[in-house]
Amino acid sequence: MDLVLNNLPFLLKGAYYTLLITVVSMFFGLVVGVATAIARLYGNKPVRWLARAYVSAIRGTPTLVQIIIVYYGLVEYGIEFGPLTAAYVALSINIGAYLSETFRGAIIAVPKGQTEAAYASGMTPWQTMRRIVFPQALRIAIPPMGNTFIGMLKETSLVSVITVTELLRSADLLIAQYYVYMPFYLAVAVMYWILSTLFSALLGYAERRLSIAY
Repeated sequence: MDLVLNNLPFLLKGAYYTLLITVVSMFFGLVVGVATAIARLYGNKPVRWLARAYVSAIRGTPTLVQIIIVYYGLVEYGIEFGPLTAAYVALSINIGAYLSETFRGAIIAVPKGQTEAAYASGMTPWQTMRRIVFPQALRIAIPPMGNTFIGMLKETSLVSVITVTELLRSADLLIAQYYVYMPFYLAVAVMYWILSTLFSALLGYAERRLSIAY
C-alpha cells in the first residue's frame, strides 16, 4: 500500500476528473431529460415520435458504444471533440434518456386536478409546469434519480477508452508502471465507494428538504 500512498495525488487527480465528468454530465443530462419528458408528454406527434426514438436508441445500446461513436465515429462527418468534451456529450445524452423516463413518470404522478386548478386560476401551461407540476415531480423523481446518478458515476470509468485520465485510467497507468494490481484496484474501489456515498447523502438531504412541505 506504500505505492498507493506515494501515488495518491495522481489518483486524486483522476478522482477529480471522475467527479467533474459526473457533475457536468448530470447537469446537462437533467436538461436533456426534462426536455425529452416534456416532449413525450406534451409535444405533437412528430416530436413525441422523435423523443421516443431517442430514448429507445440510447437505452437499447451500450454506453461504451455511444462513447466510441461520439469520439471516433463523428470525426468522419467533420464533427470532432476533445476527449473530455466527448465524455461530457456522450454521458449527457446517455443519462438524459434514462432521466426522461424518470421525469415522465414523476410528472404523470402529479394529480391532474392540480393542473386543472392552475389553468382555472389563469395560469399559462408554462406557469403551471414551472410553479405547480415540476416542483412536485422533482420531489417524486429524486430517489430514482439518485440511482441513475450513482450508476453514471461508476460508468465514467468507460471514458478511459478515449484517453480521458479519470480514476480507473489513472490506476491503469500506475499498474503499467509498477506491475502491481491489487493495491491500486482496491484503492480505486474505495474511492468510488466514497464518492457514491457522498452522492447518496447529498440526494438524501435534497429529498428531505423538498419533502418538508409534505
